[in-house]
Amino acid sequence: MTMTVRQDRPALTAELSQWVYLLQLSDIPEEVVERLRYLILDGLGCAIVGSHLPWSEVGTHAVLSMEPEGPCSIWGYHKVLHRLPKVRISPHADGIQKVGPLAAALLNSSFIQALELDDYHAESPIHSSSVVLPALLALSQHAQSPPTDSQFILAALVGYELGPRVGFALWGGDILSRGWHSGSVFGPAAAAAASSKLLGLSATEIEDAIGIACTQACGLMSAQHGSMVKRMQHGFASRNGLFSALMASKGYTGIKGVLETPYGGFVSTFGNGATRNPPTTPHRITEGLGTTWEVQNIITKPYASMAATHGTIQCVRQIQDQHPELLEDPEQVEEIVVEMSEPAFKKGGWTPRQPVEFTSAQMSAPYAAACQIVDKAVLVGQFTPSALDRDEIWAWVRKIRCVHNPDFDVNNRTAWFQRMRVVLREKAAETMEVFLEAPKGIRPALTNEEIREKWDLLTQDIIDEERRRRIEHIVLSMGKGVDLKELVELLEMHIKKPSGF
Repeated sequence: MTMTVRQDRPALTAELSQWVYLLQLSDIPEEVVERLRYLILDGLGCAIVGSHLPWSEVGTHAVLSMEPEGPCSIWGYHKVLHRLPKVRISPHADGIQKVGPLAAALLNSSFIQALELDDYHAESPIHSSSVVLPALLALSQHAQSPPTDSQFILAALVGYELGPRVGFALWGGDILSRGWHSGSVFGPAAAAAASSKLLGLSATEIEDAIGIACTQACGLMSAQHGSMVKRMQHGFASRNGLFSALMASKGYTGIKGVLETPYGGFVSTFGNGATRNPPTTPHRITEGLGTTWEVQNIITKPYASMAATHGTIQCVRQIQDQHPELLEDPEQVEEIVVEMSEPAFKKGGWTPRQPVEFTSAQMSAPYAAACQIVDKAVLVGQFTPSALDRDEIWAWVRKIRCVHNPDFDVNNRTAWFQRMRVVLREKAAETMEVFLEAPKGIRPALTNEEIREKWDLLTQDIIDEERRRRIEHIVLSMGKGVDLKELVELLEMHIKKPSGF
């Protein structure tokens, strides 16, 4: 479906809503749908490994202490929650604790985000799986007429496509540099549009849903410094977008033209304080819509840490490959200097103090680099409670200094540039230097087969082999007549804690 776009077009939200309403599965190239299936598999793998981490359990207990029962599943909590303390509501007769759709979307999203392993868009930062999947799967259980798998995959495509595009209007990473949690800001509109598509709403109702969603956009990046709520902020977007679509489905009206309204509109308001010229680019929301598919630009992570740390990890790996002896002994190294773009530096260039909390460790490039130096891995095991306070890690953390290089701020491509210099103690004038344009996951992107391997790595020893293979089959066959109800039943069954937690 091709769309001609003028930069001065006023009815941006209405046009976007009309595109969502008219979109059919036959309009989407098969390779785009296939990539989406693997993105969904990756998101569910992240949820499985994250569902019983300590902060996920604390959040689940807290939400259930205030939420009544409903029709929607909490993934991984089959026949478990009613035996845990501080949960004051009774489970269903079958032992599965269920809640309303909004609470389910919130909690299940927090599981996907629990381990910093879920997807993101490199130019317009948003974790699409954590926004879209929880809303749609909760809605599939809440709806009076359960959707088909083809309806589900189409609605998911809408959400994965729109989240990054909404961010394009605000220069993507620029809003992150200004302190907003970008995905939590871009996400409500994406979840609302996806949920609206699954509900079969009209174009007018979709515009209402987006208008209700955008007025709930929020999220502060200070959440990354030691808070559990960092894990839930994309869940706020998922929940609020679902809420918006459900309200619109009952005739409740939202802000018309919310994206383009000059005073108090989404783009104009969040564009205040922008550092780019022009400060906003709202035309990019629909530029190439239906011909250029942002689903294909969504990144799956090879490392369990914030995306801006991945370049630092990759630089360490290059040095380890080229000069394996160089990073064996911290006493032989004077310092390691990492040059980063402004978004990467502001978000990941800070140095934590010992002892560090789990979330902060995952957000710190020096800490992630130290894990790669010592363990030659940055995965689940590097962030267990016993792993966080290792002296051998901290000996390297204290050697690493991140600095901002303005030359890496020119455009979105250079924003991923990183340069690492290792200065040797005995030979202060001698350094080892590597330069990286983008880390693995961006260039090159993980292949579908590598995503499948990541799925196996994350879920082994947490759920049994038969269940793993069944979930994989259903997800990778979406749109071909599989049963969504079976998928939800497989997800809601009990999940083990990852080793070390």
